[in-house]
Amino acid sequence: MSMPQELEADLGLILFHRLRRGVKLTAAGQLLLGYAQRLDALAVEAERAMAEVKGLCRGRLAIGASTTIGVYLLPDLLGEYRRRYPDIELQFDVANTENIERRLADGTLDAGLTEGVPPNHHKLDTVVFLRDKLVPIARPDHPRLTAGSRPMTLRQLCAEPMIVREAGSGTREVIDRALAKRGQKLQRIPMILGSTEAIKRAVAAGLGVAMVSHLTIQTEIMSGQLAILPVNGFQLTRPLHRLRWRDRAQDPATLAFFELLDRRCTPDVGQEAA
Repeated sequence: MSMPQELEADLGLILFHRLRRGVKLTAAGQLLLGYAQRLDALAVEAERAMAEVKGLCRGRLAIGASTTIGVYLLPDLLGEYRRRYPDIELQFDVANTENIERRLADGTLDAGLTEGVPPNHHKLDTVVFLRDKLVPIARPDHPRLTAGSRPMTLRQLCAEPMIVREAGSGTREVIDRALAKRGQKLQRIPMILGSTEAIKRAVAAGLGVAMVSHLTIQTEIMSGQLAILPVNGFQLTRPLHRLRWRDRAQDPATLAFFELLDRRCTPDVGQEAA
C-alpha cells in the first residue's frame, strides 16, 4: 500500500481524486494540506527558536538568592550577565532558603544561591561557589581599636553588647553554631534587628558590636564608618551555595550563568566553614 493510501486508510477519508492525468485533492485533502503547511512553518520556526536559545539570543533566567548574596554580590554579577547576553530575560528575587527550594522544585526558579547550612533535599544539586567571612565589627573609636590595644579573645568578644539578626536567620545560625562548637555563647544581646543594613547602622551609632558578612561592609570600611575588631585565633567562614533541581535539564541560559559565577567566585576549598 502506498503512503497516500495508508494515510487515507488511517483517516477513513478520501484525500485524492485519482484521474487519468494525475490526482486532485478532495475537500478533505485541501483541508489537511492547510494544516500540513502550517505544521511545516511551525517546525521551521521551532528549529530557528531552538537555535536562538542555544546561541543565547533568546531565553529566560530566573534566580532566587538569600539576602546577603542578593543584595551585595548578585547585582554586579547580573549586570555582567546582561552585558554578555542582552537578549536573555532576567528575573531576580531575594527570598529565604526554604522559599528558594520550593520554587526550584516547582520550576519557577532555574537556579538558587543560598548561605550557611546546605539544603538537605535529596533532589537538589548543591555546589559551594564561595566561602564568605563573617567578621566582628565596631565603631572605629571602640577601645579595642585604639593604638596599642591588644586583640580580643573570643570570650571577650562574646561579652561585648552584640547586635544580632533574628533567630532563624542564616547568619545567626552560623554564628551560634560556631560559638557553641568552641564552648562559647553571646552574653549580652541588647538589640535584635531584621536586616544587615539595620545592624550596620546601629553599630555605627555606637549601640554595640556585631558579626556580619565581609561582603556587606566594603563601603563602610573604606569610608571609616566601621572597623573590624581583631580577635585572637578566631576565623569564621560560611559556604555560599548554588543550587539546581537535579532531575531538570539545564538550559543554555542557566549554564552560562553558572559558568560566569564560577569564573567570578573561587571558593577556598581548603578552608572549612566553622
